[in-house]
Amino acid sequence: MGALRYRRVMPSGSSHSTSGRGRETDFGFRRVDRGDHAGLVGEVFSSVAGRYDLMNDLMSGGLHRIWKQALIDWLAPRPGQRLLDVAGGTGDVALRFLDRLADQGGGGSAVICDPSLDMLEVGRRRALDRGVIAGLSHVRAPAEALPVAGRAVDFCTISFGLRNVTERAAALAEMHRVLDYGGHFLCLEFSPSVLPMLAPAYDAYSFRVLPWMGQRITGDRVAYQYLAESIRRFPEPGILADEMRDAGFGNVTWRAFSAGIVAIHSGWRV
Repeated sequence: MGALRYRRVMPSGSSHSTSGRGRETDFGFRRVDRGDHAGLVGEVFSSVAGRYDLMNDLMSGGLHRIWKQALIDWLAPRPGQRLLDVAGGTGDVALRFLDRLADQGGGGSAVICDPSLDMLEVGRRRALDRGVIAGLSHVRAPAEALPVAGRAVDFCTISFGLRNVTERAAALAEMHRVLDYGGHFLCLEFSPSVLPMLAPAYDAYSFRVLPWMGQRITGDRVAYQYLAESIRRFPEPGILADEMRDAGFGNVTWRAFSAGIVAIHSGWRV
């Protein structure tokens, strides 16, 4: 399999990071300059990093653990394989991946890539608390400019992070680029396509309960208002599947979970 190879990412202020200025994109229900979007998202995650995992448990009733386990089951990793977990912050997916490899005798590696230093620091502490050192590394970078060489990993995942990138097409292209031939990409994300009969209750929970809970637990109501809004701005599963095909992925499929609240999209580098 070989060692994971890194490449140099363009620093802040480069043409990559400023090329979007003068155009607008969604930040929840707000329209903001593309050049400001990453900073606004970064402020959200810096604010909630310390209570991020607790809020995931509370707001999903623990279901996020089942969804992430379903993602790992779909990956079905084997010893010696390599994972890049994009927007992987606190390490939930990467640690599950390494646990699965340990159950098979160990071997393999995982890289957690996230643009937020605060989220990465939470992830580092969590891994150290669990005694996980070998086979795990942390890298700060946005999804649109991954500091990893082409064809360097067997798996690439992103969980609840694709909603937050500024340039989704660029991020998908990057995640396709880093995969080796035959490599597998999985995206776990909230979906706007919930069952119609549940939509009124889901909207009430999203726009009333989640912001209130965010205020009580993290002290940041706005972050969880943004969460609810960003889900509604995310593409329907079929549209996201088309975007993945446009980025070069083959054999694209998806599975909906929990009455359509989340979906896992799968694609391969062929």
